[in-house]
Parts: sequence; structure tokens; C-alpha cells
Amino acid sequence: MKQLRRIFVSADIEGTCAIASWEETRDPRPGYPTFAQQMTREVAAACQGAVDAGVADLLVKDAHGSARNIDPAALPRCARVLRGWTNDPYMMVSGLDSSFDGVMFTGYHSPAGSDANPLAHTMSSIASLVTINGKPAAELNINCLTVASMGVPVLLVTGDEGLCESIREINPSIHTVPVNRGIGAATLNLLHPDEAVERIREAAKAAIEAAAAAPSSFMYPLPDSFAVEITYGEHSTAQRNSCFPGARKTGSRSVMFETADYYEALRFMHFCL
Repeated sequence: MKQLRRIFVSADIEGTCAIASWEETRDPRPGYPTFAQQMTREVAAACQGAVDAGVADLLVKDAHGSARNIDPAALPRCARVLRGWTNDPYMMVSGLDSSFDGVMFTGYHSPAGSDANPLAHTMSSIASLVTINGKPAAELNINCLTVASMGVPVLLVTGDEGLCESIREINPSIHTVPVNRGIGAATLNLLHPDEAVERIREAAKAAIEAAAAAPSSFMYPLPDSFAVEITYGEHSTAQRNSCFPGARKTGSRSVMFETADYYEALRFMHFCL
């Protein structure tokens, strides 16, 4: 059994327990301090669960908005936080490399075009749909492919119920903690915020212990090639982004980019989302 020592955490906010409005995701709007605090608590819980399982080194990527939402002082002392944006194609998992033993995602949300979260989107508001190889892609899927391309397993996902169900369909070994259910423009929190924190800590510990016994079972599947199609809200955006090298229009509002190199797919999304 391999002892997992280095864990990477990518944290978003739109899948934080009980969040329901864009106003609650943006500083200094009303409600933001409450949910920035809950985001921090959920990240801290995942980190503490990792520590409980024997992890000695944690790197947390604050991956929402300004990327300056998490209170670093609220995390375990072995956790470092990458705040702000590095402006490279790895985006929400910047700082990750193949030296890590696993990745956990907290506060994540369903993709653009989904009705599972009133805050559903993929990377930005300009896209109404993003697909990879014909399937709708959430930010989670985009980042999981990055993780897989580095040979690192995905251990835990927390966020809305729809997203958690979708990741279990792809790999049922990945542990999940669904905290919200989207209903139209509303969310129903499935757990009290304190219980969400407790379950995330327990799930992180359980996932790391399970992955120590069978790390390959937590790998996200990586295809041999990638056809990324973005459908925009405005036809003029598609026209502009079709000028990206290798991209082509597939409709009045859609652009496709195909490659066998996932880094090139990331670069396309970095510039065109």
C-alpha cells in the first residue's frame, strides 16, 4: 500500500453548500462574505481529512473569481495556497504536476447548459455550451483531463448533486459529497453547512485511504484525441475565435478545435473561453 503524501486541492465557490445567487459569489456584494467563509470551511475540511489520512503536504488552488477568496489562516499548517491567477492554460489547477499523489475538487458546479445548478457555467459567461468529444464538459471535466494527462488520480469531488452524479458515472471510485440540488433559479441545500463540512472531511480521509490501496482505480479516463466545441451566446464571438490557429466554425455561434495533445486543447480553451 502506497502512503499518499502530496495532495492538490482545487476550490471553486458555485458548488458551495447553500449558495444560490451570483451576488453571493462576488466581492463586495451582499452575501459574499458568508459564502467565502463557507468555501474556506469546506476547503479546510478536505485538507483536514487529508491530514487525518497521513498527508503531509497540501497545495490549494483558489480557483474562483479573483482567486483571492480563501482565508489561508483557516487551513491546516501543512497547506499552502496559490492565490491569484498565473495566467497559464492550466487555469484552475495551476501548480499541479506529476509529483502529486492525488487531487480533490471542492465547491464545483454543473456545466453551461445544465439545469442542475442555477449558477451553471463553463469557465465564463460567453459560452452556452462546451463539449469535449461530443459530451458536455464542466470545468470539472476539463480539469480532470488535465489531472489525468499528468498521471495523477482524482480522489474527491464536492458540489452540486448533478455534477456529483455525472462524475460517478465516469468513475464510480471517485468519492463525492453532493451539497446542493438546483431547482430552476433556486438551490436546495441537501446538508446543513456544518454537516457538509463534516462529511467533506470524512470523505477526503476515506478517499485518500482507498486510493492508497488502489490508486489506479481513481484515474479519470483520458482519450487519445480531443474535439473541443464551444457554442457562444453571440455569433460575433464565434467569428472572432474561429481565427485561433487550428479552429474552425461549425455553425453561426460555434467553433471547434481538434488535437491529440491535451495541452493544445487547454490552450484553445484558455484563449477562447
